[in-house]
Amino acid sequence: MKSITRRIPILIFILCGVGMCGLVREPVHRTIYHLLWIGLLLGAWGSAFLVLKNWRWGKVAWGICTGLVLLPFCLPGRAIDVEKLRENTVAKMISYEGVRYSWGGENARGIDCSGLPRRAYRDALLGYGFRYANGRACRAFLEQWWFDASAKALGEGYRGYTVPLLMTGEIRSLDDATLLPGDLAVTTNGLHVLTYLGEGKWIQAEPGLKKVVILHGKQDHNIWFSDQVSLHRWTMLTETD
Repeated sequence: MKSITRRIPILIFILCGVGMCGLVREPVHRTIYHLLWIGLLLGAWGSAFLVLKNWRWGKVAWGICTGLVLLPFCLPGRAIDVEKLRENTVAKMISYEGVRYSWGGENARGIDCSGLPRRAYRDALLGYGFRYANGRACRAFLEQWWFDASAKALGEGYRGYTVPLLMTGEIRSLDDATLLPGDLAVTTNGLHVLTYLGEGKWIQAEPGLKKVVILHGKQDHNIWFSDQVSLHRWTMLTETD
């Protein structure tokens, strides 16, 4: 009986791990999935404690691992190196080129127009936070992970994530000399968002082409280049030293 009781936490840990792996593969952003993820994470964390508590140094190992996971999110916040964060955001976006379009998606198994810049920016924040031990970037990642933001919301400055650049017009005729890589173009009807990469090129999860594509705003033909858009920039990418 005691042997069976000891196996239960191990079984719970395995089931929670399998569940989290399944959620990672699910591309669609839904609050229920986030709640499930948190529940499974807590289940794995609690069951790991039950497994390790009877081992020599088990509690210490569990405490150290817990501290290492939480530490990056508890570190003091410092000023962000805007150019490094911008460079990482753009690199993350380009890595999604060719990924299939999936409404509501935000990972490499499927992604939509707002999910693309949101996921790239979020991943860049986490990478920056870990690399430079910046708690502010790590906490911004968590906020971005929890709160969804549609194309329309990004164009309206939802939760202060973006700021307007006071530029409007069609991409094919816009003067992009003042734009920076990572800037967002949101259609005035709030249905679509594209991201500027520099040198006249834009990246988007294109519903018509059903994948993420990089096109030149003035040389290539695309229906969205003829739509009225407003320009915006991630708030953290507007900061100065």
